[in-house]
Amino acid sequence: MRRLTYLLSVLSLTGPMLAATADPPPGPPGPPLYQMRERLPAGDRTATTANGQTLFSNRCGACHLLGGMGTNLLTKERMQLGESPAMGMLTNRQDLTELYVKTVVRYGKLAMPRQTRVDVTDSELDAIAKFLGKAGQ
Repeated sequence: MRRLTYLLSVLSLTGPMLAATADPPPGPPGPPLYQMRERLPAGDRTATTANGQTLFSNRCGACHLLGGMGTNLLTKERMQLGESPAMGMLTNRQDLTELYVKTVVRYGKLAMPRQTRVDVTDSELDAIAKFLGKAGQ
């Protein structure tokens, strides 16, 4: 009985000290990067003034930002071709032309479905293609 009383008194004294020195429990992790897309300005999407980087983040980011399915698939494809994993990110590519970007967006490619003019307007696609299409510049 004496041991139990002693143990309880020690625990009651050290309990608050342990709680004060222990790290707080971790909170829930933040969302993945591909879910943290930029917001678009309000207004007419057919005559957008948003820049290509913002439009790419918002319209294409669900699949083509870090951790997105499109990035994962492209990384695998580029690595099979002997390239760096960084080439799975479309923003790192130097071999894309504006015409190629527009064609893939409108007609799709492998796992990527085609994007209609409701998904991405022509003026939005022009800005995105200009942002990504670095080949020949």
